[in-house]
Amino acid sequence: MPDFVAQDIKRAGDWSGSFELCVMTYDERFLRRKVVKTAHDENLLVDLKQTTSINDHDAFVLTDGRLIEVIAAEEELYKVTGDLVQLAWHIGNRHTPCQIEENRLLIQRDKVIGHMLEHLGATVTEVFEPFTPEGGAYGHGRTHSHEHGHSAHHDN
Repeated sequence: MPDFVAQDIKRAGDWSGSFELCVMTYDERFLRRKVVKTAHDENLLVDLKQTTSINDHDAFVLTDGRLIEVIAAEEELYKVTGDLVQLAWHIGNRHTPCQIEENRLLIQRDKVIGHMLEHLGATVTEVFEPFTPEGGAYGHGRTHSHEHGHSAHHDN
């Protein structure tokens, strides 16, 4: 039996006053119905109307109106530096989620993509930090295509 139930979310900036946290990886933040652990090891049943991409500092709205803040977990990533425009194009062409910053790109660790980027002249460094990639041309409608390195699209 879950300790809490959430059937809605509020986006970062549209709420305040959470009483609890959930620290979740990028892949864990793409969900519709799932039990997740809170920071204090309580069970939260997330039961949304549709599969949703939850962002850093969004909040789950509990059935009693209270809020649980979502924090992007630190995860194993590659920091990519070099010709960022060219490198971002190659990353995007492979439908790989990418966090774009002024002086670097961040992607999930994938040896094949890491080697490809090095062959394109990139410097690829292993880092461990939160991953908050761009929503892309389709906003937050991400698909499961990033999972397990497959490039097939699965519409939800």
